[in-house]
Amino acid sequence: MAGEHSFLMNMWTKLNGIPVIGRCLFNLIFRFKVPYTASICPVIEALEPGRAVVTMKDRRRVRNHLHSIHAVALMNMGEAASGLAVVSRIPANARAIITHLEIDFLKKARGTLTAVGEFKENLPSPLVKTSFEVQAIITNAAGEAVAKVTAHWLVDGPPA
Repeated sequence: MAGEHSFLMNMWTKLNGIPVIGRCLFNLIFRFKVPYTASICPVIEALEPGRAVVTMKDRRRVRNHLHSIHAVALMNMGEAASGLAVVSRIPANARAIITHLEIDFLKKARGTLTAVGEFKENLPSPLVKTSFEVQAIITNAAGEAVAKVTAHWLVDGPPA
Protein backbone atom coordinates (compact mmCIF):
# COMPACT_ATOMS: atom_id res chain seq x y z
CA MET A 1 0.00 0.00 0.00
CA ALA A 2 2.90 2.35 0.65
CA GLY A 3 3.52 4.61 -2.32
CA GLU A 4 0.13 3.95 -3.88
CA HIS A 5 -1.96 7.03 -4.46
CA SER A 6 -5.67 7.11 -4.89
CA PHE A 7 -7.23 8.25 -8.13
CA LEU A 8 -8.51 11.28 -6.22
CA MET A 9 -5.02 12.32 -5.08
CA ASN A 10 -3.55 11.76 -8.55
CA MET A 11 -6.26 13.92 -10.10
CA TRP A 12 -5.79 16.63 -7.44
CA THR A 13 -2.02 16.67 -7.97
CA LYS A 14 -2.33 16.93 -11.75
CA LEU A 15 -5.11 19.53 -11.85
CA ASN A 16 -3.93 21.61 -8.91
CA GLY A 17 -0.64 22.09 -10.79
CA ILE A 18 -2.44 23.92 -13.61
CA PRO A 19 -2.55 27.63 -12.67
CA VAL A 20 -5.99 29.22 -12.25
CA ILE A 21 -8.14 26.65 -14.04
CA GLY A 22 -6.84 23.41 -12.49
CA ARG A 23 -8.55 23.72 -9.11
CA CYS A 24 -11.75 24.89 -10.83
CA LEU A 25 -11.71 21.78 -13.03
CA PHE A 26 -11.15 19.53 -10.01
CA ASN A 27 -14.11 21.09 -8.20
CA LEU A 28 -16.35 20.73 -11.27
CA ILE A 29 -15.41 17.05 -11.63
CA PHE A 30 -16.00 16.48 -7.91
CA ARG A 31 -19.45 18.11 -8.09
CA PHE A 32 -20.34 16.04 -11.13
CA LYS A 33 -19.28 12.79 -9.45
CA VAL A 34 -21.10 13.60 -6.17
CA PRO A 35 -24.33 15.37 -7.22
CA TYR A 36 -25.97 15.67 -3.81
CA THR A 37 -22.88 17.22 -2.28
CA ALA A 38 -22.78 19.56 -5.27
CA SER A 39 -26.06 21.08 -4.02
CA ILE A 40 -24.07 23.14 -1.48
CA CYS A 41 -21.42 24.19 -4.06
CA PRO A 42 -18.42 23.12 -1.98
CA VAL A 43 -14.95 24.25 -2.96
CA ILE A 44 -12.06 21.93 -2.19
CA GLU A 45 -9.31 24.31 -1.14
CA ALA A 46 -6.68 21.78 -0.07
CA LEU A 47 -6.27 18.03 -0.31
CA GLU A 48 -3.44 15.91 0.97
CA PRO A 49 -3.37 12.31 2.15
CA GLY A 50 -5.60 12.23 5.23
CA ARG A 51 -6.63 15.89 5.21
CA ALA A 52 -9.18 17.91 3.27
CA VAL A 53 -10.20 21.56 3.48
CA VAL A 54 -13.61 22.45 2.02
CA THR A 55 -15.27 25.87 1.94
CA MET A 56 -18.87 26.88 1.35
CA LYS A 57 -20.21 30.35 0.72
CA ASP A 58 -23.23 31.62 2.59
CA ARG A 59 -25.96 31.86 -0.05
CA ARG A 60 -29.73 32.00 0.13
CA ARG A 61 -30.07 28.44 -1.20
CA VAL A 62 -28.25 26.98 1.85
CA ARG A 63 -30.03 29.13 4.48
CA ASN A 64 -32.85 28.26 6.83
CA HIS A 65 -35.75 30.36 8.13
CA LEU A 66 -33.47 31.77 10.88
CA HIS A 67 -31.15 33.33 8.26
CA SER A 68 -28.28 31.02 9.12
CA ILE A 69 -26.88 28.08 7.19
CA HIS A 70 -29.18 25.06 7.28
CA ALA A 71 -28.31 22.06 9.46
CA VAL A 72 -28.33 19.65 6.54
CA ALA A 73 -26.00 21.90 4.50
CA LEU A 74 -23.57 21.80 7.43
CA MET A 75 -23.90 18.02 7.68
CA ASN A 76 -23.32 17.71 3.91
CA MET A 77 -20.20 19.87 4.16
CA GLY A 78 -18.80 17.87 7.08
CA GLU A 79 -19.49 14.57 5.34
CA ALA A 80 -17.67 15.84 2.23
CA ALA A 81 -14.60 16.97 4.21
CA SER A 82 -14.40 13.73 6.19
CA GLY A 83 -14.98 11.60 3.08
CA LEU A 84 -12.32 13.39 1.07
CA ALA A 85 -9.87 12.93 3.95
CA VAL A 86 -10.59 9.19 4.00
CA VAL A 87 -10.59 8.61 0.24
CA SER A 88 -7.36 10.60 -0.16
CA ARG A 89 -5.56 8.08 2.09
CA ILE A 90 -6.79 4.73 0.90
CA PRO A 91 -5.48 2.89 -2.16
CA ALA A 92 -7.24 3.41 -5.48
CA ASN A 93 -8.73 -0.10 -5.41
CA ALA A 94 -10.13 0.21 -1.86
CA ARG A 95 -13.66 1.30 -0.96
CA ALA A 96 -15.13 3.57 1.71
CA ILE A 97 -18.76 4.00 2.70
CA ILE A 98 -20.28 6.04 5.47
CA THR A 99 -22.24 4.03 8.04
CA HIS A 100 -23.10 6.64 10.68
CA LEU A 101 -23.14 10.41 10.74
CA GLU A 102 -23.69 12.80 13.63
CA ILE A 103 -23.28 16.51 14.19
CA ASP A 104 -22.94 18.89 17.12
CA PHE A 105 -24.17 22.41 16.39
CA LEU A 106 -22.07 24.87 18.38
CA LYS A 107 -23.34 28.24 17.18
CA LYS A 108 -25.28 29.82 14.31
CA ALA A 109 -23.42 29.38 11.05
CA ARG A 110 -23.19 32.48 8.91
CA GLY A 111 -20.76 33.72 6.30
CA THR A 112 -18.21 31.66 4.40
CA LEU A 113 -17.48 28.44 6.26
CA THR A 114 -14.47 26.13 6.25
CA ALA A 115 -14.58 22.42 7.09
CA VAL A 116 -11.38 20.55 7.86
CA GLY A 117 -11.56 16.77 7.79
CA GLU A 118 -8.64 14.69 9.05
CA PHE A 119 -8.02 10.96 8.81
CA LYS A 120 -4.70 9.99 10.35
CA GLU A 121 -5.55 6.44 11.51
CA ASN A 122 -3.21 3.60 10.68
CA LEU A 123 -4.63 1.41 7.94
CA PRO A 124 -4.29 -2.34 8.43
CA SER A 125 -2.06 -4.19 6.01
CA PRO A 126 -3.44 -5.97 4.13
CA LEU A 127 -6.45 -3.68 4.05
CA VAL A 128 -9.43 -5.50 5.58
CA LYS A 129 -12.90 -4.22 6.42
CA THR A 130 -12.40 -1.71 9.24
CA SER A 131 -14.54 1.07 10.69
CA PHE A 132 -13.00 4.47 11.40
CA GLU A 133 -14.39 7.54 13.16
CA VAL A 134 -13.43 10.71 11.32
CA GLN A 135 -14.16 14.26 12.42
CA ALA A 136 -14.63 17.43 10.45
CA ILE A 137 -14.66 20.75 12.26
CA ILE A 138 -16.57 23.57 10.58
CA THR A 139 -15.51 27.13 11.36
CA ASN A 140 -16.70 30.58 10.35
CA ALA A 141 -14.57 33.40 8.93
CA ALA A 142 -13.58 34.45 12.49
CA GLY A 143 -12.19 30.94 13.09
CA GLU A 144 -14.96 30.05 15.56
CA ALA A 145 -16.19 26.45 15.48
CA VAL A 146 -19.85 26.37 14.42
CA ALA A 147 -20.26 22.60 14.09
CA LYS A 148 -18.44 19.32 14.62
CA VAL A 149 -19.29 16.41 12.34
CA THR A 150 -18.39 12.86 13.33
CA ALA A 151 -18.56 10.35 10.49
CA HIS A 152 -18.08 6.61 10.77
CA TRP A 153 -16.46 5.28 7.58
CA LEU A 154 -16.23 1.61 6.71
CA VAL A 155 -13.09 1.03 4.67
CA ASP A 156 -12.53 -2.22 2.80
CA GLY A 157 -9.88 -3.60 0.48
CA PRO A 158 -10.50 -4.35 -3.17
CA PRO A 159 -13.58 -6.43 -4.03
CA ALA A 160 -12.95 -10.17 -4.32
